[in-house]
Amino acid sequence: RPVSLLVDITQYVMLELGQPMHAFDLDTLQGPIGVRHSRSGEQLALLDGRQVTLDESFLTITDAGRPVALAGLMGGLDTRVTDTTRNVFLESAYFAPAAIMGRGRKLGLHTDAGHRFERGVDPALPPQAIEVATRLVLELAGGTPGPVVHAQLPEHLPQPARIRLRRARIARVLGIQIDDADVVRMLRALGMHVEAVAESWEVMAPSRRFDIAIEEDLIEELARIHGYDRVPTTLPGGASRIAMPSETQLDELSVRRQLVARELQETINYAFVDAALLERWQLTEGLVPLANPLSAELAIMRPRLLPGLVATLGRNAARQAGRVRLFELGKVFAAAADAGAAPGESQHVAAAVCGDALALQWGEPARKVDFHDLKGDLMALAAASGAQLEFQPSTQPFGHPGRSADIYRDGVCIGWIGQVHPRLAKALDIDVDVIAFELQLMPLVQRALPRAGELSRFPSVRRDLAFLVSDEVSWAAVSASVRTTVGPLLREVQLFDRYVGQGVEPGFKSLAMGLILQDNSRTLTDRDVDAVVTDVVAVIEREHRARIRS
Repeated sequence: RPVSLLVDITQYVMLELGQPMHAFDLDTLQGPIGVRHSRSGEQLALLDGRQVTLDESFLTITDAGRPVALAGLMGGLDTRVTDTTRNVFLESAYFAPAAIMGRGRKLGLHTDAGHRFERGVDPALPPQAIEVATRLVLELAGGTPGPVVHAQLPEHLPQPARIRLRRARIARVLGIQIDDADVVRMLRALGMHVEAVAESWEVMAPSRRFDIAIEEDLIEELARIHGYDRVPTTLPGGASRIAMPSETQLDELSVRRQLVARELQETINYAFVDAALLERWQLTEGLVPLANPLSAELAIMRPRLLPGLVATLGRNAARQAGRVRLFELGKVFAAAADAGAAPGESQHVAAAVCGDALALQWGEPARKVDFHDLKGDLMALAAASGAQLEFQPSTQPFGHPGRSADIYRDGVCIGWIGQVHPRLAKALDIDVDVIAFELQLMPLVQRALPRAGELSRFPSVRRDLAFLVSDEVSWAAVSASVRTTVGPLLREVQLFDRYVGQGVEPGFKSLAMGLILQDNSRTLTDRDVDAVVTDVVAVIEREHRARIRS
C-alpha cells in the first residue's frame, strides 16, 4: 500500500531495522524541534484527520513550542509530507516503553510505531536508521543531505546489565558440562561482551537484546546454540507417596458423582465477584478485597458460592433454557479477625435450580421445581455420608421468608436451603423462581465408620398419633422430642400427614405421625407400647403446648 515516496522510505526502514521514523515537511516547521510532555487540554490534528485533546501523560514533538506530533505514535497533520514537499526533516528517536505504553489506547490509536516502542526499541538504532533513510532518499529522489542533529540524555538511556554467569550454575540448570571455550565462543557470536572472572564470566548483552536480563537468560542462549537435542533427558525420580482414602470422609469426586446422578450439571465460576452483586445479596461483612483486581467487577474474593452460581443460572434462564440445574464445589473466603492475618478459606458445595422439575415426558404432568425437590437432592447427598441433617426456619435476607431454612448437623449450622427472595431475583433480572442450597463441605462429608448391627428377630409395633400444634412449631422440633423420649426402642418416626383447614382453628396445624417401636431382646407387649405412647403425648403437650387429636 504505497503512500508516498518519503513515507514509504520511513516504513521500509522500520521494517528492515525495527526503528520507527517520521518525516516532517521542513517548510512547515517554524522553529527549533523539542520534546516535552503535553499540557492538559492541548490539541493536535493527527495524520488520520482526527483532532485530539491531550493530557499531561502524552509525550509530544514540538516546533517553536507547539505540538506537531505524538512522540512514538503518530505525526501531526499540519507538518506532514505531501507530493509538493521539497525539503524534508527526518526524525529517528528512542522513546522509553514507559513513556509510550498505554497512550495510544487512550486515543484509540494502534500504530506500528507505538507497537514497537511499547515493547522496546534498540537505543543504538536511531543513527543507523537516519543513515539508511538518507541514502534511500538520495538514491530515489535526489537532493542534498543536510546536517545531522544529535541530542540525547545519556542518564536516561537504558544501560546494558553486567550479568554474572557461573560455570556451576550452567551444569546445574542444564545437567551437562559445556567447555569454557565453547561458552565464550557462543556468547561472543551472539554479540555479547564476555570477561572471565574466577569460576564465572561477566557478560554484557548488546543493546538490542532486551530479553537478556538474568543468568538463566544466558543459560537459555547456551542451550539453544549448543542444541537441545544434545541435552540428555532424565526422568524425575523419587518415591511415590499415595495416600489411602479415608473411610471416615466422602471424597469430592463422590460428591460430584452424587449430584450429577441427580441431574445437576457442574459449573466453575470466578472466585472473584462484584461488590455491587454482594450488596444485593446483603453479604457485606468479612469481605476480602483484592489489592490488584482484574477488573472492577471482579474485585472481591467470594464469601459464598451462591451469588456467582445464581448469576450463571440467570444467564442460562434468560437464553430460553427451560430447565436449569447447576452445582458448584469451590472455596469461599472470609477476612481474618486479626489484622494482618491471612484470610480464612473453606470448601463449600452449592446448587441452584429453576424451571421444570422433570424433563418433558408423557407419563408425568409438567410442574415447576420447588423447595422439596431440591431438599430431596440434598438429602440424597447427605445419605451417602450418613449425615443426619436438621432444618430450622431461616432469617437470611436473601431467602424467601416462608420457604427457606438453615441446615444443621449435630447442632451446628452448616448451610442454607430455600427459594431466593423474589425481590432479589427481580434485581438480578431473573423472572423465575430459583431454589438453591449452599453448605460447608467438610461437615457434610464426615461420616462414622459403619458397624454391623444385629437384626431383631422380634416383631415391630406401629402406633399413630395426631397433635394440634401452633403454626410456629416445626416438625423437626417435634420429632426431636419424640426421639429423646422413646430412646432405643424407637426405630423410626414418620410424618404422614399435615393438615390445616376445616376443624382446625386458625394459627394451628395438625401433625400426624407414626411411631415404629421394636426391641432386640423380646416382643413388646401392649402395656409396653401404651407406656411409651403416654410418655410421648405428655412430653409433646408439655414442650410444644400441643393437644392430642381424637
